[in-house]
Parts: sequence; structure tokens; C-alpha cells
Amino acid sequence: MSDVRKRLLSTACLLLASSLAAAADPEVHWPSGWQIEEVAADGEAPTKPQPVSRQRAIKNDENGNTVMVMELTGTPIEVGHKVNLEGVLLEMRKSIQKDFAQGGYQSVCTKMHAATLSRLEALETTCVITENGRHVLSQTLVGAVDIDKAYVFSYAGQAAAYDASKEEVRSVRETLKL
Repeated sequence: MSDVRKRLLSTACLLLASSLAAAADPEVHWPSGWQIEEVAADGEAPTKPQPVSRQRAIKNDENGNTVMVMELTGTPIEVGHKVNLEGVLLEMRKSIQKDFAQGGYQSVCTKMHAATLSRLEALETTCVITENGRHVLSQTLVGAVDIDKAYVFSYAGQAAAYDASKEEVRSVRETLKL
């Protein structure tokens, strides 16, 4: 199961490399009992005027092992730039599938469908990762674009933790202020 936890964390790190999300920190009400982290952008200079915003919450089991990760990433959009949200999410999904396939896992993802993220129209997809037919992980990607910012909200977890955390994820999504 250690390999599964490593993959869960590496998937969260993959999302950190995405080119989407916000200029100013959004307001996120993470669930109690989750470990909250502020994540610095790779190579980000502290004097950068509109930094990438990355926030993460991690849920651990009673042994301290990571079983669920939620993350919101935000990046400013240059004036006049049009983000191909579906294309970006498809690339992210492809990277996730490729990473798991290299580890011997299989994945099946839902078609991109309409959703909401805070007050914004969004696109969403969920991947189910299996090993030898056994459901081990699930991951959902939700992307939205505002006038000057793009956002990706991702949550991933071991199969049981993902199902058990649905209410917490719903609460974060409903109270999110972008």
C-alpha cells in the first residue's frame, strides 16, 4: 500500500506543475482534522507581483498515512489570453493516466462534463485507478476560468477514503470563494 500512497502524493505534485489557477489567494474552508499546507510555486521569486496560489489539505489515517488530498491551484492569466480549459484538463488527465500506467495501474476516466467551482462555470472529470481489477484510488479534476485567473481544484484518495470524504469535499466546494 506504500506504493499507492506514493502515487497519491505524486499525483498531487503533478497538479502543482499545472499551468492553471489564481493571482490572489482564494478563501478556502478546509475540513477540520485535515493537515493544511501552503505550497510554494516551483522557482517562484518572492517579489513576483501575481504569484501562483497553491493550497493543499491532507487527510491521514490513524497511523499517519496519507489517504486523501485536496488541492486548489490558481494562476493569473495574461490580459487577452484565452485558456483552453478542456484542453488543459485533458492534458492533466492524460499525465495522471500515464503516470499510473507506468506503475502498473489501470485507469478509466469520465468524459469531461459541466460543473461549477465557486461562482464559476467549470469542467470536471474523475478517474478511477485500479490494480488487477481492484479499485485503489479515485481522483477528480475541476477546472474553471475567471476574467484574469484560472483555477484547478483536485481531490484524490484511496478508494474507501475518497468515498468517505465526499461530504467534506462537497463542503469545501460549496464554501469556496474565488
